[in-house]
Amino acid sequence: MYDILSVGELLIDMLSVGFADTFAEVTDFKRIPGGSPANLCMNMARLGNKTKLVTGVGNDDMGQFLIDYVQELGVDCSHIEKKSLPTTLILVTRSKAVSNFEAYRGADAEISESQMPDEVLKNSRIFHTTCFALSINPAQRNIMAAAQRAHQLGVQLSIDANYAQKIWKDMAQARDIVARYCSMGALVKISEVDWERLYGSPLMDYKQAAQHFLDLGATEVCVTMGGEGCYVATKNEAHFLESRPVEVKDTTGAGDAFWSGYLTAWCDGLSLLAKAKAGRRMAEIKLGYFGPLPNTVDRKTIYE
Repeated sequence: MYDILSVGELLIDMLSVGFADTFAEVTDFKRIPGGSPANLCMNMARLGNKTKLVTGVGNDDMGQFLIDYVQELGVDCSHIEKKSLPTTLILVTRSKAVSNFEAYRGADAEISESQMPDEVLKNSRIFHTTCFALSINPAQRNIMAAAQRAHQLGVQLSIDANYAQKIWKDMAQARDIVARYCSMGALVKISEVDWERLYGSPLMDYKQAAQHFLDLGATEVCVTMGGEGCYVATKNEAHFLESRPVEVKDTTGAGDAFWSGYLTAWCDGLSLLAKAKAGRRMAEIKLGYFGPLPNTVDRKTIYE
């Protein structure tokens, strides 16, 4: 039984070595394995979960580099396929707030339905994906079809609603697909920046934002607000959890780290507040690192 089946982009992040607000300021980049579903999957593997990643990479040197890297962390890569398109590349500015990015899409968009057979779905506790992964066909069509089958098989769905219009031009379609995904009882993570991008207005009331997704059919919602904290809610319970002071070396991947802690606590059957605290602790650990985390993270540390 896999604790998580993560479906979506595995790619190369070219992260600016120095802090920068625009790419015009950047002179040097560092190559880092990235992609939100892959980051989540790797972080959960670091925490000792059994994980499986479904994605597409290019039939090129960077594609093989990514597969080797992910496998080394103990992630099951047997359903990663090499595609005819090149490995996806994203330029990212290192930031203490919100990173800027520019994506060059390739193989990540070519995820096929055959990569997600029922045998794999029914042996997974969580089926996770992202707005980035759902933003383009054929991946969009195939991931949604697999999510529906997973739901019918009793698998818990999860989504990071990391919407960006430069990736997904059709905002109305994005809202519709997110709503359809939530209607299947998903666990939802959304940041205040994602909310503004997806709904076209600043996040004014985090309680109303969480209720919006609960009304769509989500079972648990987490609204993250950077330095302010996070708000977690179900239909019967809600908590606001403040952020704690931490030296920020890099914000890239902090949201994925948060959700990996949260979902690990979900797998361990912990309370809603304990899940939020585990997410916060994992995010704090990531904020203190430039680049990827160590290959293993002691699971006990996220419950302290």
